[in-house]
Amino acid sequence: MTLQLHGISLYKDLVRIRLLDRKLIMEKGFLDKVEDNAAIRTWSEMTQQGKGDSLGEGYVSKLWDFTRISVTQNSLQELKEIWDQWNDDVRQSFYSNYGDLPYLLDMKVDKHLFRALAQFWNPSYSCFTFGKVDLVPTVEEYMALLRCSKIQVDRWVTTQIKQKGDSKCIFWKNLKDLILAHPDTKKKVDVFALSIYGLVIFLKAFGQVDEAITDRFDQLDRRVTPVLAILVETFRSLNACRKAGEGRFIGCAQLLLTWFHSHFWKVDKNLQEEEIKWRAPWLLPDEILYRCINFDWVTLLGIWRAVGYAPLLVLRQYRSRQFVPATQGLAECEFSYKGDGYKKKVREMSSVWNQTRRMKSLAVGLMITPEYSE
Repeated sequence: MTLQLHGISLYKDLVRIRLLDRKLIMEKGFLDKVEDNAAIRTWSEMTQQGKGDSLGEGYVSKLWDFTRISVTQNSLQELKEIWDQWNDDVRQSFYSNYGDLPYLLDMKVDKHLFRALAQFWNPSYSCFTFGKVDLVPTVEEYMALLRCSKIQVDRWVTTQIKQKGDSKCIFWKNLKDLILAHPDTKKKVDVFALSIYGLVIFLKAFGQVDEAITDRFDQLDRRVTPVLAILVETFRSLNACRKAGEGRFIGCAQLLLTWFHSHFWKVDKNLQEEEIKWRAPWLLPDEILYRCINFDWVTLLGIWRAVGYAPLLVLRQYRSRQFVPATQGLAECEFSYKGDGYKKKVREMSSVWNQTRRMKSLAVGLMITPEYSE
């Protein structure tokens, strides 16, 4: 995989991620409860039986047969040239603060493969559905791919660039000038990271970084992982395109395709279950984030919208036995940050992260339970 070139050190990085997670939880006073696999299976099956599925009985899909989705990308040549000019010390400074984001610059987006993949996106459950198989990028997978847990950035970056005018966006030319001219290496690195966020990861405007992205970048100095927002905008954009039958993907196509290739050892017209590599060999989680308190799944807050995410749908990706997942309410949880009442919803979804629930990973022989097969 292009993004994991660290070999044996990756295991140590993942251990460090888990330790940082625990440290953050203790510092913030979060109640992060770890539960037994068997107990969660019982709870999930009873919850699904009692509440029902996310889709009501008699539901008829209104999705288009084919989704015309655009994955046009910014030209990243100038970003790559700047990165190539930096010495090892500057690059190491970037890796230490922002993980493996620069590897995204070298990845080519296969537009035909991406469009084919998008046809399998299921907006009702925010996952890919290949026949009887569900797959979705998980928090743990994206954190491992990007090798980023909690990121810290100097607030100087967005303060400085916002002084250049009242525009709702920042042009790449202005960012480039800051990177090339500023004498402080740390500040060069910070602006370079913001550029990758705005031009690659959250690609909303070509050649520009949207104001909302700079606001999100401000939050990174609170040691907040960007992975949650990356997943939200990926799910949100795929949902919007599939429902409308067309649209432009606003998310990180490079990262999504990397994740896809980590699960399929070959790509054919008719994807089969036996062609799936359920758990990527570099993913070593011993615990799975599976829900936030008061919800039966995980709530995710992004830059422009909030969505729900149900890891229990894809337990096989963790090499755990797949049982019946609790999904009631998942299809209706998505909302945008506008209109009446959205701020109250944001506060509610944010507060539940004070109490998260994790499941102990369980390696088993049989991949699915009899109840799930039915």
